[in-house]
Amino acid sequence: MSDELLNLRNRIDHLDEEILARLSERARCAQRVGEIKQGNIYRPEREAQVLRRLADINPGPLPAAAVQRIFREVMSACLALEQPLKVAYLGPAGTFSESASRKHFGSAPNFLPMPSIDDVFRAVESGNADYGVVPVENSTEGAVGGTLDLLLANPLKVCGEVKLRIHQHLLSRAEGIGGAKRLYSHAQSLAQCHEWLNRNLASLPRVPVASNAEAARLAAEDPESCAIAGEAAAELYGLNKLASNIEDDPNNSTRFLVIAGHESGPSGKDKTSLVCSASNRPGAMHALLEPLARHGVDMTKLQSRPARGGLWEYVFYVDIEGHQSDAPVAAALKELSDRAAFVKVLGSYPVAAI
Repeated sequence: MSDELLNLRNRIDHLDEEILARLSERARCAQRVGEIKQGNIYRPEREAQVLRRLADINPGPLPAAAVQRIFREVMSACLALEQPLKVAYLGPAGTFSESASRKHFGSAPNFLPMPSIDDVFRAVESGNADYGVVPVENSTEGAVGGTLDLLLANPLKVCGEVKLRIHQHLLSRAEGIGGAKRLYSHAQSLAQCHEWLNRNLASLPRVPVASNAEAARLAAEDPESCAIAGEAAAELYGLNKLASNIEDDPNNSTRFLVIAGHESGPSGKDKTSLVCSASNRPGAMHALLEPLARHGVDMTKLQSRPARGGLWEYVFYVDIEGHQSDAPVAAALKELSDRAAFVKVLGSYPVAAI
C-alpha cells in the first residue's frame, strides 16, 4: 500500500470520527428541542427549510440530492429519539406508497401498511397513526378520485407533499422471460407500460391484481410468471430484474399528499390546496377565480370532480402557490370565500423539497 493511500485512509477515519461526534451533538440538540416543545416535534416546514438550505450551500462534490437524502435520514433518526412517528400508507409493503413515505419521513418511523386509502385516513383520524401518505395524482393516469373525495369529506389537513418518479421493472424468479406464462401487475401499471408490453410481450396474458407489491409476491411464488413492480418490491421478494424502466413515459411521476390532524406553518416556499364550488350561473367560475389573479396568486392546478350531493353538480380542486397565512393568499381566499357557494382549505404545506 502506498504512503499516499494510507494517509488518505487515515484521513477518512479521522473525518468519520468527527462526523460521528457532530451527529451525536446534533442528536442531543434535537432531544433538547423536544423537551422544550413538549408536544408535536415534527415540523414539516422546518424540515423543508433545512433541506432547501443544505442544497443551496452544498459545496460539492456530492450532488445536492444526495446531501438531502443523507440529512433526511439524520433528521429522521434524531426525531425518533424523542417520538418515533407512526406513518400509515396504502399497502402492502413494497408499494410505491411505501417508497414515497420513506422518501418523505426517512427510515426511522414505524410504517403501517393499510388495505385501502380509506383506512389510511381512518388510522390518522383515530390516532392510530400520526401521519398518512396517500396518492393524489399520476402524471400519466391523472387524479386519484378516492383520495380527492376523502379530502373533501374528512377533517384532516394536508401538511406535506411527496413527488416520486415511478420506474416500472419487469421482475421474475427466472433468469429470463422465455418460460413465463402470465404477467401480474396493478391495472394502472399495466396502462403505464402498455406500449412497451405490446412491443415486447404482446402475447403474454396480463393478470390485474390489487397492487404492484401483490404482483411481485405472486411472481415470487409462481416460477412460470413475471410481474411489473418497483425497486422496493423487487428487493422485498428477491426477484430478478429482467427489464428496467419499462414505463412508456420516462417522466412518469406520482404525487402523494401527507395528511395529519394539524396544520403546517409557512416555510417560505409553500402550496395551498382547497376545494370549492361555484353557483350555477354564467361567469361563476371566472368570478370565483378572479381574486387569485388580482392578488397575484398563481394557480397551479384546477381539477373538477362530480359532487356527491347532486346530479351534474361539480366541485373544483385548486392548488395555488403560497401559504394561506401569506397576505396576498389570505386576501384572495377571503374574497373567494365570499363569492363561492362552498370553500374548504385542505391545507397549506411546503413544496416538496426532496
